Amino acid sequence: MKSNSRTNNKKSSKRPPTRNLRAGRTWVEWLFPTLVAVVTCATFFPALSNDFVNWDDELTLVTNARYRGFSWSELKWMFTTVHMGHYQPLSWLSFALDYSLWGLVPLGFHLTNILLHSINAVLVYFIALRLFDSNLPKTTTDNRLALIAISCFTALLFSLHPLRAESVAWATQRRDVLSACFLLSTILIYLTTVGKPMASGAYKRWMAGAIAAFAASLFAKAAGITFPVVLLVLDIYPLGRLSGFPRKWFDRDQRWVLWEKAPFFLLAVIFGIIALFAQHDASALKAIERYGIASRIAQGFYGVGFYLGKTVIPTNLSPLYELPVQHNALDWPFVVSGLAVIGISFGLFHLRYRWPAGLASWVIYIVILFPVLGIAQSGPQLVADRYSYLSCLPWALLAGSAVSYVWRRYGFDQTPGLFAASFGVGLVTLGGLGVLTWVQVQIWHDSEKLWRHTVAVRPDSATAHYNLGVVFSQRGAIDAAERHYKKSLELNPVAPDAHNNLGLLLVRRGEVDEGVRHYEEALRLNPRHKKAYLNLANVALLQEDLIRALDIYQQVLRIDPADADVHYNLGMIYAKQGDRESSARHYREAARINRGDADAQIQLAELALARRDINGAIAHLQEGLKVSTAASEVRFKLGTLLALSGQLGAAAEQFEIVLRSKPEFAQAHHSLGRVRAAQGDLNQATVHFREAVRLQPEFAAAHESLAMALAELGNQEEASKHQKIASRLFNSQAKN
Repeated sequence: MKSNSRTNNKKSSKRPPTRNLRAGRTWVEWLFPTLVAVVTCATFFPALSNDFVNWDDELTLVTNARYRGFSWSELKWMFTTVHMGHYQPLSWLSFALDYSLWGLVPLGFHLTNILLHSINAVLVYFIALRLFDSNLPKTTTDNRLALIAISCFTALLFSLHPLRAESVAWATQRRDVLSACFLLSTILIYLTTVGKPMASGAYKRWMAGAIAAFAASLFAKAAGITFPVVLLVLDIYPLGRLSGFPRKWFDRDQRWVLWEKAPFFLLAVIFGIIALFAQHDASALKAIERYGIASRIAQGFYGVGFYLGKTVIPTNLSPLYELPVQHNALDWPFVVSGLAVIGISFGLFHLRYRWPAGLASWVIYIVILFPVLGIAQSGPQLVADRYSYLSCLPWALLAGSAVSYVWRRYGFDQTPGLFAASFGVGLVTLGGLGVLTWVQVQIWHDSEKLWRHTVAVRPDSATAHYNLGVVFSQRGAIDAAERHYKKSLELNPVAPDAHNNLGLLLVRRGEVDEGVRHYEEALRLNPRHKKAYLNLANVALLQEDLIRALDIYQQVLRIDPADADVHYNLGMIYAKQGDRESSARHYREAARINRGDADAQIQLAELALARRDINGAIAHLQEGLKVSTAASEVRFKLGTLLALSGQLGAAAEQFEIVLRSKPEFAQAHHSLGRVRAAQGDLNQATVHFREAVRLQPEFAAAHESLAMALAELGNQEEASKHQKIASRLFNSQAKN
C-alpha cells in the first residue's frame, strides 16, 4: 500500500514540460495580432483598385519625377526640399521604393499604405496589451485570454474605424501612416523602457531606441511634435512616474523624469520650426489679418468636438470640410462645440481621482490634435478626417479599458453571460465599422467619384466644385466643367484657381477677351499665380505677340527660376527671333532642370545642325535618350544623323529599335532601307522600301529609293513603275 501511495502521489504531481506550455501559449497569443493584421488588410482591400486622385496625388506622385530613385541627386532632393508645405524625407524614400518595385502603378502605393496601417494596428494591440496588463489578474489562463481579447478589440476599434479611411486610401497621405508607425513604436518602446532600472544599460538602450523612433516619425511627417507632452501624461497616468501636481515635478525624486524628455522636446522644437518654414514656403499659412484669433479659437473648439462626435457617429464623412469664406466665430456650431469642450474638460477634471483614465485620454487627445486645430491655419479645410488618425487612438484605448474594468470587476469566469453579451456587442460594433470603412475607402477610387461624393455631402464646398470641374475639363466635358467652375466662384469669388481654369475654358471656346479677364483676376488675387501667367503667355503666342509672351515668361521665371517648361518655351521664342545663343541657353537650362528633357535636347540638336555641327547634334540626342529611352522621335533623328556622319551600323541599330516599338513608322523603314543599301544589302533594303510605300503610298522618296534598288537587282520593269510613281508625286508636291 505504501508503494502504491507513493506512485499515486508522484503521478498526481507530474506536469507537462514548461517549454511546451510556453510554446503553445506563444503560438496562440501570436495568432491574435496576426488576426488583427489580416482583418485590417481585408477591410481596406478595395483601396488596391483605387487610382491616383487630383487631390495632391498628381503633384506629389504623378508629375513629380524627383523622388523616383535612390541616386545622390534624388536623395539630396528628398532630404533638403519642402514640397507642397511638407518636409517628409522618409515618406519620399518609401515612395521611391514603391516606384522602384511597381513603377507608377497605383496598386503598389496603396498596398504599402495598407500594410503600414496593418502594422500600426498590431502596434496598437501590443500597446493595449501592456497598458491593460495591470487591470486583470494573471493567475488563470482565462484572464490572460481575456486581456488578449480586449487588446485585440481595441486594436480593431482603432484600425477599422471609417475615420482611418482617408489616411490609408489616399496615396499622398503615406506620411500619416508612416509617421504613425514610428510614433506608435516610440510609445511601445517607451512603455518597455520605463520598466528598466534607470542606471542600467538596458534602460539606456531602450531609451535610445525610443528617441530614434521618435526622430524617424518626424522625418516622415512633423505630426508628432507634441508627443513629448503625451509621454509626460503617460508618466502621470497610468505609469505613475510623475505626480499629478506639476509643482512636484521639480523635486529631486521626479526631476530626472523631466530630464529624460529633453531629447524628445529638442527634436520636437527643431521639426516644429521646419514644419512652419515648410508651410510658409508653400504660402499655405493664413495671415492673422485675414483670419483672426477669435476665428482660430472657434475653429479649435469645433475641431475638438468634431472628431469626438465623428468617432461616436462616423456618418456623412467627407474628403473635405471646407473652411467657410465668411467665418463667424459666434455661429452656433462653433458656440455649441466650445461649450461642449469646456463642459467635458471641467467634468473630467472633477472626476480626475475617480476616473484618471478619462482625463488622461482627453488631454492626450487634445495634445495630439493641437497642431492641426487651426491655430496655425493652413489649407482650405476646417477639419479633416486624416487628423483623427492618432488623435482618436485614446478613445479606442478608453473603450478597451472600460471592457477590461467590467470584466475585472464582475469576473471573467463567473459571468459567462456578460462575456457573451460583450463579445456580441463588440463583434457587431467592429462589423459595422468595417462595413462603413469598406464603403468609405471606395470613395477614393478616382477623382470623379471622390468629388461627386464631396459635392453630395458638402454642396457648399467651393473647392469640391472646382476639383470636379477639373475632372470634367480633362475629360473634355466643357459644359459640365464650366458649370462647376462657376458654382465654385459663386461660393468663393476670390478663388484664383477657379478664375484661371474658367478663363482657360473660355479661351478654348473662342471667348478670348473674357478668358483673359479671368486670368487677370486670378493674378490680381494672387500675383504669384504661375498658371495664370502661363495661360496669358499662351494667348500672346496665339496672337503671335512674341514680345509680350517673352515678357510674361520672364515674370514667371522670377516666381520660379526652375521651371523647365518656361525655359523650353523661351528657347523656342528666341529661336523664332533668330537669337540662337539665348535659345540654346534656355534649352540647356530646361534639359538641366528636367533631368535631360528629351524635347530640349532635340531642339539643341536642331541648333547644332544649323551650325553644321553634326557631332554636337548627335551628342544632344544621345543625352535625350538617357531619360527617354522609348522616344522614337529622338532615336529616328539620332539614326539619321549617325547615317549622315557615316556611322551606318549605329544608325541601323537605332532605326531597328524604333521599328520594334513602332513597326508602322514608314520613314524609319525608308531610312533603314537606305542604310542597308549603303551597306550593300539590297535585298534587305528592298524589303524596307516596300514596307515604307505600303504604309505610306504617297511617300515619293520611298518609291524612288525602291526603284533604284530594284534596278540594281535587275528588276527593270517594276523599277520603272515605281520611278514613274515617284516622279508623279514629286511633280504634284512641287505644284502644291
